[in-house]
Amino acid sequence: MIATRYPRLSSAWLTMVLLVMPALSAAQGAADSDTLSSRTADVGGVTLHYLTAGHGPAVVLLHGYAQTSRMWRPIIPLLARKFTVIAPDLPGIGDSGIPRDGLDMKTAAIRVHDLVRSLGIQQARVVGHDIGLMVAYAYAAQFPAETEKLVLMDAFLPGVAGWERVYNDPTKWHFRFTGPTPEALVQGRERTYFDYFWDAFAADKTRSIPDADRAAYVAAYARPGRMRAGWAYFESFTKTAGDFADLSRTKLSMPVLAIGGQRANGAVLGQQARIVATNATVVVLSDTGHWVLDERPKETTDALMKFL
Repeated sequence: MIATRYPRLSSAWLTMVLLVMPALSAAQGAADSDTLSSRTADVGGVTLHYLTAGHGPAVVLLHGYAQTSRMWRPIIPLLARKFTVIAPDLPGIGDSGIPRDGLDMKTAAIRVHDLVRSLGIQQARVVGHDIGLMVAYAYAAQFPAETEKLVLMDAFLPGVAGWERVYNDPTKWHFRFTGPTPEALVQGRERTYFDYFWDAFAADKTRSIPDADRAAYVAAYARPGRMRAGWAYFESFTKTAGDFADLSRTKLSMPVLAIGGQRANGAVLGQQARIVATNATVVVLSDTGHWVLDERPKETTDALMKFL
């Protein structure tokens, strides 16, 4: 009795395992594609830290000042369902190394491009916010054949008509607040310094950057040399203006999306996008400030997903 029952049981069990294993493997593969990984790569002697997840066409996400690649974490799982997501910390910021030189938009774009190519990616859709927008534009303008789409999120393009009005706005004092004395004044008071941006540049500071993210960003920029490296991007604005004036003589042919806040840079960015690109779509979010992804997460995410 025992000898005749157990062979049948083993056969049935084996059959069930064989049927279930492919489904389990598929489920595991789907889970793996959504797993967020934190990695580093050496690019031309500079260590770049990046977050990555998903499979499919590549999307490169470039953060802005007062933030790191952490800003993209809320939308990476959604993007990872359809795309290979790469979200680096800009050179000198977050967990990326501080290069000895080249902390400007054009050079940063070359380094990000080198990172993307080192991962075996030939084509990418590039998204940038704030100074990351400037790096994203420099990426697309220098490597147009390798840029499928470009998204510019609330800032401006130095060197393109309308930029002086933003750059010389006295309320944007931080563009010129750099050097040893400002660094000494900010040291130990980083939270006070950054809270100004997160509160004043939002339409409603209660819908701005969450407290846990603020603490993480402050910790990242308070590390030795990090404030100086971040400010180097501001110090490069006049150089970037010359670079972008030259680059913008050739209009971008790939689709471009500009997203900005009505109470921030939405209007000027939209005008600039139409100057530098032949195929520009402009989204201006009403009653929204600079931190579009935090202030209007659904509207911003919907616009990104529809465009990408």
